[in-house]
Amino acid sequence: MSLLAKLNTILDAINVPLETGIFSGVPPDEYVVLTPLTDGFPLFADNAPQAETQEVRLSLFSKTNYRKRARQITAALLAVDITITERRYVGFDTDTSYHSYAIDVAQTYGMESRDRKS
Repeated sequence: MSLLAKLNTILDAINVPLETGIFSGVPPDEYVVLTPLTDGFPLFADNAPQAETQEVRLSLFSKTNYRKRARQITAALLAVDITITERRYVGFDTDTSYHSYAIDVAQTYGMESRDRKS
């Protein structure tokens, strides 16, 4: 399962409206946008990748107190062993009245074994 799919499942379970890339339609007072950041191969052996790391930013937008929802999301991520690499308050947008809070996460997956011809 990809990190994006896993995040969709986690956020659906705690009733957070979300979309990937951009929120289409009229956004609710609180929602999350998932933005894929990187897909990399941090570990090699015999000139072949042995692991893949996927990184995603969860951008929480809230017109109310964002801190309670940020703590709830953080707890849900940690409960399923997703690595949180950074959390930060981005700011308040006076035009939209949304607070913005970013949570960056990463997950490393082993590569599927492959039959190699010598």
